[in-house]
Amino acid sequence: MQKIKDILRIGVPIMLGQACVIILSFADNIMIGWYGVDDLAASSFVNGIINLFIFTELGFACGLTPVVGSMFGQGDSRGIGTAVKNSLALNGIIGVAGLAILAVIYLFLDRFGQEPHLLPLIRPYFIVVGLSTIFAFGFNTLKQFTDGICQPVVSMSLLMGGNLLNIFGNWVLIYGELGFPELGLLGAGLSTLFSRIVMLVIFVIYIAKARRLREYTDSFRKARVTGTGIKRLFNLGYPLALQTGMETSTFSVSAVMAGWIGATALAAHQVTLTISQICFMLMTGLATAVSVLVSNSYGKNDLKSVKEYSTKGYFMILSVSVFFCAIIYLFRYPIIGMFTDSPEVTAIAMSLLFVLFTYQFGDGLQLCFCNALRGIQDVKPIMVMAFISYYIIAIPAAYLLGFKTGLGITGIWMGFPIGLTTAGIFYFLRFRHRLRVPGRHAEKA
Repeated sequence: MQKIKDILRIGVPIMLGQACVIILSFADNIMIGWYGVDDLAASSFVNGIINLFIFTELGFACGLTPVVGSMFGQGDSRGIGTAVKNSLALNGIIGVAGLAILAVIYLFLDRFGQEPHLLPLIRPYFIVVGLSTIFAFGFNTLKQFTDGICQPVVSMSLLMGGNLLNIFGNWVLIYGELGFPELGLLGAGLSTLFSRIVMLVIFVIYIAKARRLREYTDSFRKARVTGTGIKRLFNLGYPLALQTGMETSTFSVSAVMAGWIGATALAAHQVTLTISQICFMLMTGLATAVSVLVSNSYGKNDLKSVKEYSTKGYFMILSVSVFFCAIIYLFRYPIIGMFTDSPEVTAIAMSLLFVLFTYQFGDGLQLCFCNALRGIQDVKPIMVMAFISYYIIAIPAAYLLGFKTGLGITGIWMGFPIGLTTAGIFYFLRFRHRLRVPGRHAEKA
């Protein structure tokens, strides 16, 4: 019972922070969807690409969590400060490189097969949201630090405030309220950029001023960025980044495929994907708690607790997923109705919900045991398993089912449960195998 309480103590604040992200995503898509179906379709395409970069970078940032968690379990505040400074340097470099790649992609936006009349909406929105990624990267890095020292309430509070600011900005800039010009989809992008800047600035100020974090900030100031420190975090982070990137790119590729069918299918894809984030983000909160607690126990060489946290964590994740799927099913009509009044978009989104429900088992499995492997710093095999699950299996299956069997957007979505469940089984088997090996078995970078 104590293990469940520990997971809830860390997981609930993270879940509440993730709930804020969900509320923001809902608000963005509701406001954009009511402004126009074309705007919703354009945002779906752009966010599919941008989210690929954000979640890939989050994988690099997540390499910090097991390091901080393990040092926190050992009481090594000096080591934590050094790790955070090196992580910020690493993620800063990656963030700038990401902006350069996005700039190249911008030059070829007309080559992705999207409907030509969407391009005038896509281009300016892509620029603004792309610029916001560098601030999201900084926030994610600091979030891994506070989560790793078991203080997830900090990032939760900032996410709450930042998302409220973003929603207010959407209202002002999308519709032209309070004397501002009516900017539509571009207004939503500007609001996202502004709120991400504000959240990062406040996060930095809080960490610098908070008394309870003084031992970490003192060690941070004294620490030096070193090649060895960056290399260690890179070796832990790049397998997670590739795994996250490959998983996210499966959804990004599906958005491109949906665009080949038409703007209506793309809009329905975005609506259903936004709804799916309810389960995913809340499961992610508990999975992050599993990673933190497993890394703390691993730092103490307490392998019994490592096993208990991962097992109990999965059943808690699955329970949350089943509960929210039931709520979504019961209120599916009003939920979809919040996004659009288009009968065509509604009908397609309704059919996709049932595919969404089928992949919750696999999604929960891969989230929990990927994070458990992260906690014991056994991350390199993850990228190979992800490559097989998503690129060899999921994406080809989505294409074949979507375009070669006549199932359309529903067939594209059927690739998700196939890929996610395959990945979950791989991660579970790897984690179970590693814990059978006696001694301090996990592979360290």
